[in-house]
Amino acid sequence: MKRHIRNTVAVAVLFCTCFGVIDCNKYLDVVPDDGLPSIETAFNLRNSAIRYLATCYSYMTSEGNTGGDHAMMTGDEMWDMVGRIVTNRYDRVPQSLFNIARGFQSAANVYGNDWASMYQGIRCCDILLDHIDSVPDMSADEKEQWKAEATFLKAYYHFNLIRKWGPVPLIRESLPIDSEVEDVRVYRDNIDDCFDYVLDLLEEAEPYLPLVNATPDEYGRITKTACAGLRARVAVYAASPLFNGNEEEASLVDSRGQRLFPAKTEAEKQARWEDALEACEDALDICEEANLKLYEMSNVESMYRMCDTLKRTLTIRNAFCERWNSELVWGNTQTSYGLFARICMPIMASPDGVNPYTDALGGYKIIGVPLKIAEQFYTSNGLPIEMDAEFAGKDQFALRTGDDKNAYYIEKGYTTIQLNFDREPRFYASLGFDGGKWLGQLGNYNDLSPDDVHHLECRIGKAQGKTGGETGPLTGYFPKKLFPFRCTWTANTTFSGYWFPWPMMRLTDLYLLYAECINEVEGPNGPYSEELFQYINAIRERAGIPDVKTSWDEYSTRPGYYNTQAGMRDIIHRERLNELAFESQRFWDLRRWKEVSAEYQKGIYGFNVTASAPADYYKKTYIADQNFGLKDYFWPIYTPYIERNPNLVQNIGW
Repeated sequence: MKRHIRNTVAVAVLFCTCFGVIDCNKYLDVVPDDGLPSIETAFNLRNSAIRYLATCYSYMTSEGNTGGDHAMMTGDEMWDMVGRIVTNRYDRVPQSLFNIARGFQSAANVYGNDWASMYQGIRCCDILLDHIDSVPDMSADEKEQWKAEATFLKAYYHFNLIRKWGPVPLIRESLPIDSEVEDVRVYRDNIDDCFDYVLDLLEEAEPYLPLVNATPDEYGRITKTACAGLRARVAVYAASPLFNGNEEEASLVDSRGQRLFPAKTEAEKQARWEDALEACEDALDICEEANLKLYEMSNVESMYRMCDTLKRTLTIRNAFCERWNSELVWGNTQTSYGLFARICMPIMASPDGVNPYTDALGGYKIIGVPLKIAEQFYTSNGLPIEMDAEFAGKDQFALRTGDDKNAYYIEKGYTTIQLNFDREPRFYASLGFDGGKWLGQLGNYNDLSPDDVHHLECRIGKAQGKTGGETGPLTGYFPKKLFPFRCTWTANTTFSGYWFPWPMMRLTDLYLLYAECINEVEGPNGPYSEELFQYINAIRERAGIPDVKTSWDEYSTRPGYYNTQAGMRDIIHRERLNELAFESQRFWDLRRWKEVSAEYQKGIYGFNVTASAPADYYKKTYIADQNFGLKDYFWPIYTPYIERNPNLVQNIGW
């Protein structure tokens, strides 16, 4: 463990940056005369112990970072340019995780392999739990809070392992350094024991955590709302088809003959959903106590004078990327995605107003959103395109020109296609596209006319069109939601970004988990039906679309579709995919629902981005196939780990 202590210098710097609570230079005070830090010196004073708490946090996953977010470029929501280099200089955007999306995963070369680092993080948490009581200059209450934070992190690191590898070895107490070889050769615990242990840890930690961070200096540290929110998510995962009595994993048996996915009765499966429902209720109560609420248009009104169309699209964007906003349940301060924004965001303005800035690391637009994701968003009636009666018989690829009615969404007089018209506001807030408006790169945001708002022109020869083999657009759509409107290019080589903590959970996420649990426990017409529709409709109202019943009864080809459990399940799932698009949730949701195969069969398509004429550009163009089998639901365990510990049975298919 001395290696972990030596690493504390770098980690302390990270902790100072994120939390702003200590003087990093004071770290030298914990180094004894022989220059070799030890566990004892790490916990001899509060000033040194807080650096060890920073070490516990340092193993957090890095959502929002293409090289560290294992649900961002690993699925089918965004697609990368294959074989790109971007620059011969420095800071190339990591691309290895994209190989998972391409089907290149193997047990000999495991992408996103944080198995070892998660267990190192767990061990660090155990060391803090074992030693924090010995710190002399801390109050008992503060010690309990730090122990609760470490317990939460220990639970999260286990959960991160579980959602990737399924059943894993649980570390209830870390083994001594001098343990025998046979003691270290642990077995994988069954999936129900795994989830129960994580839930127990979170329940243990929750009472000792603050409801909210006491000061801005502590933003990023775990709160009661974050703990309750994660407990709700873990409980929902435990109840979901991938983990809950999954008979497709029945053959995953260890050398002792124990099934790692135990058989279950329907009543036992249902009990998991009932537990999840209770966990979601608890989390919502705690969020209400903490005064968390949806980020609303009134927040934008307090900043700028805008028409309702711009206010709504900016509200939807800001709900995700406005730092520490009112609906953030848990924000991850480990995130650093500035390079991703710089490489992938289209540049919209320059001194002459015609030719955008381009620098060595900016404006390459190398990440695209597949066509199927654009098609997935609702119509303006709040329905899937294929179920909206007003869209029946319409050719979504038919050319159509921007008009006055849609001037804040699409450039007036610009030719695009029907698919980009008459869509829900989340479509326009989340996606950039040829002819589409993009609010940003402006010096003034008050009283904007349609002509004041920039738009994209993505065809060959246009401002945002392809200029080479390693520049975009790739599919014809960009993940606009990921880029705060404050991000700008202020000179040919100067990018001004806007940092925000990555939303590990927003209130809308929790609302939809709650609705999902209600539907799975009793369907859409039981005692909780009022709450089910209340929480979904709150999200839809903010999104600017009709409530569920109005949409389906007045505009759809399937009136009353919400009246069956299966129909409501489809509605809830689609609502999650739209509301949480690009937030590193789709990858996990499709897996836990066991719906990946159907989605991957649709393939990756875009437009013909090498064309200049609209009729040629707007042709559905094949980009890639995606294959998915039973083995792909879980990561393979790295072969050398199994060679060292034969008790670790490999996942199916690897």
